[in-house]
Amino acid sequence: MSLDLFITGTDTAVGKTWVTLGIMAALQTSGASAIGMKPVASGCRSTGAGFRNEDAERLLHQSSVPAPYDLVNPFAFAPAIAPHIAAAEIGRDISLAKIASCYRALTGLADHCVVEGVGGWLVPLTATETVADLARHLGLPVILVVGIRLGCLNHALLSVAGIRHGGNRLLGWVANHTEPDMARSEENILTLETRIDAPLLATIPWLSEPSVADFAGRLTIIERIFSQQRR
Repeated sequence: MSLDLFITGTDTAVGKTWVTLGIMAALQTSGASAIGMKPVASGCRSTGAGFRNEDAERLLHQSSVPAPYDLVNPFAFAPAIAPHIAAAEIGRDISLAKIASCYRALTGLADHCVVEGVGGWLVPLTATETVADLARHLGLPVILVVGIRLGCLNHALLSVAGIRHGGNRLLGWVANHTEPDMARSEENILTLETRIDAPLLATIPWLSEPSVADFAGRLTIIERIFSQQRR
């Protein structure tokens, strides 16, 4: 049985993909196999094989085993806009059942499947469903990536409240500096530590040229958490 995670963020462009890659690499370093999934992606490029998303391709490249692209990213849209709008423009529905089917296929390939959400916690996927509904549908514990920048306190606390309200398990959160010179960043992180009833798993400094190794080296606690769950 695989032990899996759902990665969400306080916003778009807060480092969800880097954290997902780092968690996968940390698990792989510990001797486990891992595979990544990005069920829904916007801003994809057209290829002869269909639309392809750069972040999804990174997850596929980092995965311990090969997998069909369409399992890793079953819903890919060209415009870099909210996915429910992109889907409506081409008359396509995003199906949580379809995503769950792809997820189940991936879980049989590796010890861990790390699923990256799109945008933030309440980004709409359909007329009635959001990223929160997707995480609940898959039944996965959640890691919240907090982009450390002006406004992060409100964004993070609202996201945590939403995760708790929906009954999802918040496994922990990651503080990722998305700007090089945010004033009082340490004080902001301390404020969040005192108000979020879940552990701070890692603090990632501002990285002008981030790498998977940068994130993996700071996310080794993930393997210890999974080791405890295996017992």
